[in-house]
Amino acid sequence: MVSKKSRKEVRVKKHMRIRNRFSGTAERPRLAVFRSNNHMYAQIIDDTVGNTLVSASTVEKVISSELEKTNNVEAAAYLGTVIAKRAQEKGIRTVVFDRGGFIYQGKVAALAEAAREAGLEF
Repeated sequence: MVSKKSRKEVRVKKHMRIRNRFSGTAERPRLAVFRSNNHMYAQIIDDTVGNTLVSASTVEKVISSELEKTNNVEAAAYLGTVIAKRAQEKGIRTVVFDRGGFIYQGKVAALAEAAREAGLEF
């Protein structure tokens, strides 16, 4: 009998394969995205030191008060613009996009496109 791996196990394995290909540096940090059923989280990370430089999520009251729902494509797009603005305030212009093992469509793609439009390069 063949046992099927859970979606979480498959996603974590994909994420590890992606992470083996690149990492964030001080010049070009990593924009890491995590999506749960109810919220989205985005962090810009310098992997050489292990520090989170900028973060934003739909859990924050400032962001969630602007949104009708926190788990749809519009919320992801808004989160993308917020993370890009916060990054530019810190002087970060270029990043490496880490989709976290999630498929690049829907919420993840909306966050990435909104961050690009707001000024981040990747």
